[in-house]
Amino acid sequence: MAHPTNQRFAVAVHLLTLLAESRAELVDSRALAVSPATNPVHVRRVLGLLRSRGLVTSQAGSHGGWALALPATQINLGDVWRAVNDDDPLLGLHVPDPGCPTGRRVQSKLANLDRRTFDVVVSELEGVTVADMLDDSRDSSTPRRRREVVDQS
Repeated sequence: MAHPTNQRFAVAVHLLTLLAESRAELVDSRALAVSPATNPVHVRRVLGLLRSRGLVTSQAGSHGGWALALPATQINLGDVWRAVNDDDPLLGLHVPDPGCPTGRRVQSKLANLDRRTFDVVVSELEGVTVADMLDDSRDSSTPRRRREVVDQS
């Protein structure tokens, strides 16, 4: 089975879940690095991306660390995906020779397919929160059904 080359999303979800378990205590990057079996520098890089999107906060100093900026119920995995991956293509698109009509056609169609795939992935992830990752009673891989608002006007 192929292994993904970018594991930032999985590490980010792992770190957010650890922070949610910490109950608002500040946790330093060395302590956070143990469970996902990574190093504190990588933890700080990933958490820096999450901080830039307002999902975590940090405090510098010897008694500093990281904490969730929002309740775990308000952080959905779609937001986490966007924070660590931005709009990076899912399909590993390449840049073909600009003089090749086949390459331009394939690139255009793959770019369109990539955008649609990205939207589907993020939509699925938006149905799962960090709190769901803590909930042993519910299969977190199954997103909650969103209540659809019916326009009765």
